[in-house]
Amino acid sequence: MKRPSQTQSYLIAPDVSHGRLTRRVSGKDQTGVIQEINVVEERPLTIFLNSQEIVTSMTIGDYPEYLAVGFLRNQGMLLSDDEITGIDYDEELETVVVRTARKTNYEEKLGKKNRTSGCAVGTVFGDMMEGLEHLTLPATPLKTSWLYALAHQINQTPSVYLEAGAIHGTVLCEKDQPLVYMEDVGRHNAVDKIAGWMRLNAIEASDKILYTTGRLTSEMVIKTASMGIPALASRSGFTAWGVDIARQVGLTLIGRMRGKRFICLSGEERLLWDADLDNVQDEPQKNRRKGSPG
Repeated sequence: MKRPSQTQSYLIAPDVSHGRLTRRVSGKDQTGVIQEINVVEERPLTIFLNSQEIVTSMTIGDYPEYLAVGFLRNQGMLLSDDEITGIDYDEELETVVVRTARKTNYEEKLGKKNRTSGCAVGTVFGDMMEGLEHLTLPATPLKTSWLYALAHQINQTPSVYLEAGAIHGTVLCEKDQPLVYMEDVGRHNAVDKIAGWMRLNAIEASDKILYTTGRLTSEMVIKTASMGIPALASRSGFTAWGVDIARQVGLTLIGRMRGKRFICLSGEERLLWDADLDNVQDEPQKNRRKGSPG
């Protein structure tokens, strides 16, 4: 992978000019004045693995191939050594079919779904912890100066969230450089898009950081860990189970990142405290109480 320099743009960034992601809608505000605003579009996308229908997800509709591959990979249905022989997306039928050389049948697995706290189709399966029992993530050091640089750049990046709200963002980063910024109505979809991009481009995970706008739930921790990414950070807060799993697998887990402030609840021994806080801009008091999209 060719890594961009500090002055270059993301490898993938939100496309705020994409006409299909938002729609103009008129309404009246609190004073009765007619206002026209952008609202996020939702579209169903049905994912097939070979001939088997797996799930229908509500999504904004961009990068369907990455979403499908990432979802299947994060659910343990697409194995690391599987040969993908084709990916067929039909925009009219709103379906994407991932084809593999290996014959697959997940009828039994599909019969034991658990609903999680994620938005939209935040679904994992009854054996969601499968594969984590013996997983230990690499103890990759993480500089606090990288965290502040990432937060500043990501928060300044034009996005669909800034245009219309009601959406989550997840960013794959390397050191202090954001690489791939995905958005969707559910944070799990944004993560799956990144997982799909990494899988199809054979991207190394051990030196990466995942930044998300949403809560640090068990699902987010499990997906990050299963992708082999050793650090997960967010402006938002934690769930206790998410913290427990992060500690189990050795994931560096950082939340409530606002201005100079953050809290690390797992993997704090890997932090390198190199940032000069006098040079880090704090947030205004009113913004500290403003929650991120959950």
